[in-house]
Amino acid sequence: MGKPAAVRRLKENEARAVGRMIRTGGQKLNLVAETIRGKKVEAALAELTFSNRRISDDVKKILESAIANAENNHDLDVDELVVAEAFVGKNLVMKRWRARARGRTGKILKPFSELTIVVREQEDAK
Repeated sequence: MGKPAAVRRLKENEARAVGRMIRTGGQKLNLVAETIRGKKVEAALAELTFSNRRISDDVKKILESAIANAENNHDLDVDELVVAEAFVGKNLVMKRWRARARGRTGKILKPFSELTIVVREQEDAK
């Protein structure tokens, strides 16, 4: 009497991974996501490995998870995978304050983001 299986939202040659509660703003995360869109996964992993941005380690971990999902859950060939999509969404914003002069406060916003990476198997990957 369990629930029926969920309908698969992706195509048969795709797999995805979602990273939530990533401690950076959406614009900064999107700059890193832009660098890997459309690339083969080997090139994308190399790009993230040698990137100077702090958040690139988290993006690399999510990309590795998407590759593992493609290989283990969907039986896709790892050598033919391409980063089809990498998009960023908003998440929680922690609100903090700092004391300022004359009894006032300065607002400090600490945003979190989420990242979704979709990898696709292509026979003619570039």
